[in-house]
Parts: sequence; structure tokens; C-alpha cells
Amino acid sequence: MVQGDNNQNKKRYNTSLQTNLANSYYGILGIIPSASEIEIRRAYRRLSKLYHPDTTELPELIAKSKFQKINEAYATLSKPNARWLYDLKIGYSRSHVIQTEREFKVSTKENTSTTHTYIQPSDRPLSAGEIFVILLLGLTFIGCFLLAILIGLNRGEISL
Repeated sequence: MVQGDNNQNKKRYNTSLQTNLANSYYGILGIIPSASEIEIRRAYRRLSKLYHPDTTELPELIAKSKFQKINEAYATLSKPNARWLYDLKIGYSRSHVIQTEREFKVSTKENTSTTHTYIQPSDRPLSAGEIFVILLLGLTFIGCFLLAILIGLNRGEISL
């Protein structure tokens, strides 16, 4: 009997947690609370394209209201300090709880398939400028190496 009561309490807690999170900024963006910064940005971009008042087929008042909620959620969750304070406000703790996707499901029409990449913020494609700088560094290294070989050949065995 104690086991059954314990399971019922656990189910009630999980249901209330899901309800609380579904009505939060995480629910608005359709992401789980442990989502990375990249996942938050992707969700925001996807939803802002859907609900932007200039591009959607929804009535203007509904689209504007939804778009403002999406912007407010992104503004809070994209800043680490604001997100930490918001997590405290809703009772979510990153340090004690690891939540999986099964624990947090948002039933929205636009969230039909979710992909979670769990990429670190430093894992991103290189920009054109970064590739150019790496190319310059490589050419400089090769040029210095060839220059050292030429100096060595011109001065003979003394410099080697």
C-alpha cells in the first residue's frame, strides 16, 4: 500500500511539473528546460517565422500576441543570468535534476518532430573570416619553413 501511494505521488508530481513547464517560456518555445543555447535559438527562429505578423496567415491580433510571447521567452532564455533567475522562479534546478525528453512533452501543432543535437556553444561551423585566417596562418607557416630551408641551403652545413 505504501508503494502504491508513493507511485501516485510521483505521478502527481510529474504531471504538475509537466503542466508548470508547459505553461512556461520553455513550453512557449517547445523545448525542454535542459535545452542548449543553440536549441533555444533554433526554436525561436522556427517559431518567429511561423508567427511573425507580416508572414503568417493568422489574424493580426493573434499573431502579434503569440509573436510577443515568443520574443519575451527568447529574451529571457537566451541570457544565462536571466534564464537562471527564471529557472529559480519556476522551480527548475539544473544542478539537481536531469530531465529527459519523456519527462517534458509539449503538445503543440508546430512541434511535430524535435531533434536534439546537444551541441556545445563552442561547436559551430567556422565563418568565412575564420577559414581565411586559418588559411593565412597555414601559408605563413609553410613560407617560414621554406625560408628556413633556403637559408640553410645557402649557408651550407654551418647553419644546420
